[in-house]
Amino acid sequence: MKFVLALLSFAFILVPAFAFAQSKLPALTSVLVDSTLDGEKQNVLYWAPETARTQPTPLFVFLHSWSGNYKQDNSKWQQQAMERGWIYVHPDFRGANSSPKACGSKYARQDVLDAMDWACEKFNVDRSRIHLAGVSGGGHMAMLMAGHHPDRFTSVSAWVGISDLAEWYRFHVKDGEPQNYAKMILKCFGAPPGSSPEVDADYRDRSPLFHIHNLGDLPIDIYAGVNDGHTGSVPVRHSLTAFNEIAKVRKTAPVTEEEMEQLWTDRRLKNPQPSDQKPDELLGRDILLRRTSVHARVTIFEGGHESLPSAACDWLARHGGK
Repeated sequence: MKFVLALLSFAFILVPAFAFAQSKLPALTSVLVDSTLDGEKQNVLYWAPETARTQPTPLFVFLHSWSGNYKQDNSKWQQQAMERGWIYVHPDFRGANSSPKACGSKYARQDVLDAMDWACEKFNVDRSRIHLAGVSGGGHMAMLMAGHHPDRFTSVSAWVGISDLAEWYRFHVKDGEPQNYAKMILKCFGAPPGSSPEVDADYRDRSPLFHIHNLGDLPIDIYAGVNDGHTGSVPVRHSLTAFNEIAKVRKTAPVTEEEMEQLWTDRRLKNPQPSDQKPDELLGRDILLRRTSVHARVTIFEGGHESLPSAACDWLARHGGK
């Protein structure tokens, strides 16, 4: 009996220690980078392997979510970068989306580029392997950067992102009253969509739906959980309509309106295609829809407003290199 109790005590001590060791990551370093548009200093967190100054090293840029900033805990994504020996850059791009210069503005977009340029000056970045990813508001920004600056990236992974800010504003207005996210949008734009041609042009400028057709050959992987919009904040239609804009330019089959409606109302397809039924061991989730258009892919999986960093980075790592 004493032996059993001793073993249990030993296990009780070891398990928390092991869990802590598994979750312990090196601290990120903070740096201030001057905006090349307005001169404002922007916070950037980063980590790099010791060899990054001398050996060509992939660069991984991860974008914080809608209400977050550069201090947001995205350690699961940092860990993926570390395991692969990638430089990890986590820019602020004007912080939470609640001010005019945030929310995908030209200033926020330039902040991402400035952070990348800073990393390329400080480290020996492999320019053929510059990867970008983001979740929710970061997914919105990842798709937006891909549409505005496709030549700056090797591959892009966007999770549960917003593609049309005007539509998302309307989704978050209940009984005529703007809810939390709609109120944040108003702080960014100063007025609701439809207020004036100038306001509507600003909404379009910051919405990936109107730019993602400019991708060219840039590989992009778009994901959404089928329950998002029901238990989360971004309906899957945002991911599907973004993919359809790519498919239109590349002259490949889009996701039909009927399929989008089925995924929203039934959370299942009545007649799934073979690509919708093929398991993905790396993803580790049931797939409800998966379609491709040359180097673009969209996946609706069994889940909600979430991301799977390992699957995302495995896909990103397949692209680039000399």
